[in-house]
This record gives sequence, C-alpha cells and structure tokens, in this order.
Amino acid sequence: MSRDISTAIEGLAYLECPRWHEGRIWFADFYTYRVYSAAEDGGDLRVEADIAQQPSGLGWLPDNRLLVVSMRDARVLRREPDGSLVTHADLSGKVKGHPNDMVVDARGRAFVGEFGFDLMGGAPVEPAVLLRVDPDGAVTTVADELWFPNGSVITDDGVLLVCETFGNRVTAFDIADDGALVNRRTWAEFGPLPTDKDLNVALRQLVIAADGCCLDAEGSLWIADAVGGRVLRVHEGGEISEEIPTGTGVFACMLGGADGRTLFLCAAPDFHEEARRNAREARLLTTRVEVPHAGRP
Repeated sequence: MSRDISTAIEGLAYLECPRWHEGRIWFADFYTYRVYSAAEDGGDLRVEADIAQQPSGLGWLPDNRLLVVSMRDARVLRREPDGSLVTHADLSGKVKGHPNDMVVDARGRAFVGEFGFDLMGGAPVEPAVLLRVDPDGAVTTVADELWFPNGSVITDDGVLLVCETFGNRVTAFDIADDGALVNRRTWAEFGPLPTDKDLNVALRQLVIAADGCCLDAEGSLWIADAVGGRVLRVHEGGEISEEIPTGTGVFACMLGGADGRTLFLCAAPDFHEEARRNAREARLLTTRVEVPHAGRP
C-alpha cells in the first residue's frame, strides 16, 4: 500500500518527540532549542518554550503543566502556569549519556530514557538505564542494561513499551502500582544484539533502529526506523504489517489529529549533530492511516 505524504512544517533543524495534545501537534526542535506547537495542518506555529540546553522528550502532569527533557544539563524542566521554567528533576547523577525521550503516565510519573554513551562523539556503544521521575521530582532507576532506550508508550492496560534503538528490539514492562517495572520481556525482536560496540559497526548491524514510536487502537506500534528512512507498523511478536518509506530520514512519529488517524513524522536528512545544527532541513510530515491513536503519549 502506498500512502500520500504531505509536508506540514519545514525550515527547522531536527524535530523529535511529537505529541498530540489539546488539539495541536507539539514537538521539540533540538537545534533551535525550542518546543513548538502547531495546528494539525502545520499552521499557527507557536513557540511554547525556549530550552537553552536542548529539548527532547515532552509530556504533561495531571494538572496540565508541561514537562520537557533538557538534554545537555540532564534535567527535566516544568513549565509553570505563568510560563516560567523550573527544574522538576535533576537526572545528572543517574545517566551516562544525554537523557532523551520520555512518556508520562496518568499519575504524572515520567519514564525517561538516555543514550548511555556519547553518541555524537562517536564513543563505543554502551548499555543505558531507564529512569522514573515521580511527581515530586524524585528520580529512581527502574531498568538497566537497555541498548539506547528511546521512544516509549504506555498502553491503556498499563504496559510500558520501550524501543531499544541499538538493541534491535522493543522491550515491555508491566508498571506496578508503586511505579516499579516488572515482568520484563521482549515485545518484538528484529535481529540479534549487535556484536560490536564500535558505533559505525553497530549501526550496520541494526535491522531496525527503533526510534520514536506511537501506539494505535489495535495495540500495534508505528515505529520510526532511524537508519531505514521509513516508518513501520509492528505487532506484538515482531510481525510488520506495513512499511511507509519517506525518502528521507525519519526519527519519530505520533498519531493525532481530530480523529486520531493523522500520522505525524519527524523527518531530516540524517541525525548528525553538526549537519543538523548548521542547516534548516527538518520537516514535519503527515500521512493518513486507518487505525486511530491509543495509549500514552
């Protein structure tokens, strides 16, 4: 099946972590250091927050205050009702690489992944941790030995699904009532774990570099393949029922729109920091699908 892909927004640097919230599409732009929101068609573009140390994961507390991962100083920031930004949590003592993507549950607990190593510096690939940030800002390591925990969703029945970009897999956890992660298991496996920690070799060993993702109402994940220039609809067990090639790099996706059936795609030629910082080639793309959004975010 071929799908029409439209450009909703262009001329930005590197888009990540799209979220549909209160009738608008929200996203972070790494290298303009801003969080934006826009109408479904890309119009009415607004700056929602300026994040000097590079924004990434987005989410909202139950009282609708915005949370933003600030990558370079390893913090989660909180936007207060007056628009001011304060530190919600300090992650710096818990991570080895930049914190990145985030999903927030209905109780306001944020699950935050991290790189685990210096990706942009070309360091050897190392395992990483997943953190839980409670509503009071307390930080707990809830899982380790993850290979670049990235895009994450929470299903309506309380399962956390985490894309491991350098793990060739999606890992599932049940979220216990106290916020602990239990019953760890592989939800989908695309290939074996890379056998070499050299970054360039490991990248070549990835079958699917699962980056940002979102859940649909049939329990399937749309996953952006960070090295494949495509988004994939993946079912539990690893079956792929659809592939949408984008003709460019695509690094995150989100279902939203008025009926939940617009698939937003964060696209750029590549993820290399120097190139993206010095160009304005990022685009927010859209296409239409049949099965609407479910879960969180």
